[in-house]
Amino acid sequence: MKRMRVFALTLALLLTPCVVWAKDTLTVGISQFPSTFHPALDTMLAKSYVLSFVRRPLTAYDAHWRLVCLMCETLPTLANGLAKIETLPSGKKGIAITVSIKAGAKWADGVPVSSADLLLGWEVGKHPSSGVSEAELYRRVTAIDVIDARTVTLHVDRVSFDYNALGDFKLLPAHIEKARFEADPARYHDATAYDRDTTLPGLWNGPYRIVKVEPGQYVALERNPYWNGTRPAFDHLVIRVIENTASLEATILAGGVDMVAGELGLSLEQALSFGKRHSDQFIVTTTPSLVYEHIDMNLDNPLLADPRMRRALTLAIDRDAICRYVFDGRQQPATSFVPPLDPAFSPDTPGLSFDPLEAARLLDEAGYVLKDGVRTGPDGQTLSFDLLTTAGNRSRELVAEILQAQWRKQGIVVRVKMEPPRIFFGQTVTKRKFHDLAMFAWYSAPESLPRSILRSSEIPSQDNGWAGENYTGYKNPAMDALLDATEQEPDFAKRKPMWQKMQVLYNQDLPAIPLFFRSDAHIWPKELHGVTPTGHADPSPLWVEYWTWGTP
Repeated sequence: MKRMRVFALTLALLLTPCVVWAKDTLTVGISQFPSTFHPALDTMLAKSYVLSFVRRPLTAYDAHWRLVCLMCETLPTLANGLAKIETLPSGKKGIAITVSIKAGAKWADGVPVSSADLLLGWEVGKHPSSGVSEAELYRRVTAIDVIDARTVTLHVDRVSFDYNALGDFKLLPAHIEKARFEADPARYHDATAYDRDTTLPGLWNGPYRIVKVEPGQYVALERNPYWNGTRPAFDHLVIRVIENTASLEATILAGGVDMVAGELGLSLEQALSFGKRHSDQFIVTTTPSLVYEHIDMNLDNPLLADPRMRRALTLAIDRDAICRYVFDGRQQPATSFVPPLDPAFSPDTPGLSFDPLEAARLLDEAGYVLKDGVRTGPDGQTLSFDLLTTAGNRSRELVAEILQAQWRKQGIVVRVKMEPPRIFFGQTVTKRKFHDLAMFAWYSAPESLPRSILRSSEIPSQDNGWAGENYTGYKNPAMDALLDATEQEPDFAKRKPMWQKMQVLYNQDLPAIPLFFRSDAHIWPKELHGVTPTGHADPSPLWVEYWTWGTP
């Protein structure tokens, strides 16, 4: 009966955005709906944000960028002996990592979180047909020794500087998902309870659990009765999705949402303008972040396989003008893929400054002649590309229009196409369905090695179940070697020059076009306290149990 009353209240509130929400319900506005609710399938910030309320990873980086345990008892380190270097049969060095799941942790149906759940996550992750995004992470684990119901030892085939960052090693509830996976691993992507039966309590082990999903509109949550951590202040949470950012701004003013997530809400300039007009009601906090806005180029396209074409497209862009016009100079133009806030950033990387003369020379050299304002190739075809991006984000729409105009000055015809984010990320990008260009952002953790987006082994395909995030199809043995060497160097002082070489090589090859680094803009009412933006890929709801409501 209680659950029925909650649903009735939630639906009534959603349909009547001007009502005053009950104190026990917090409504969060975000701009995208997840393409899946499975923690290991697909990469989309909307999914990560929603799941942060209802799941806890083994480890995460906190707001101070420190690696901490969330679902583990103690962070394994070489110093405390929970991580140990071992010699592999090949003679190479590997590492044994012993991790214990937090005592008393339970799924929301009361079943204890156990070693079996970690084992299932490994089995799913390493299977060649499962389509897990971070498949290489699981393939590195050669064996798992079960010590007891909560403790295992992972045997990893190499020693990496981030060996104990286990946030991407997903726990899956074996009592629900094991049979679904084992029935047909190749079809598990479609059979998982996370998408077929999302409201099953046993899928969730965080402070909240999902109780209702209206695709494209909202996700309703209520407290997990078996959560053994700090009791969250709100009985219910509603994550409401409004893909048009102008409508999202109007909705918070109308009372349809209490707060707008900085990780996935209004653009910086919208939020700052909102803050000036409504500072009596709301707090607007801007956080420089590790968000890299860029354009992936599909290198299977013969035009884009030509490095001259990629460089010409890049040099034809005036990033400074974009940041001035769209963001009033508050976003930083990107000179590579590493954000300046990241310790791995190299300020000495040769820039990709706006150079229309060099762009024109490269296009001429590639055989595309400018005539009557349009470039045509040897076959007489107009030089043209499709630029795909997410619909509803006003800033992204403006950036796309400016890019279109800047490329037009070089005689390049670009058609801008917008897609709903759940389609764009769930199908177009993940399955490499964009023929030419795709504009989106990567949200990374501190010193996050870009293996999954740059290593040649991480190109998604139908044969590997669309595992990996190298959507451009980039292949360079030199980059592969740099990634491997950087990962296995424990001393940051020695890693830093490797990072610099990586950034230089990236700018030489240009599998993607750097645009700018974003700042997050969080909006919440003055009665809401405890929200702590992180500025990286582990979002603020991972600490939702510390959010409170009351008069300052």
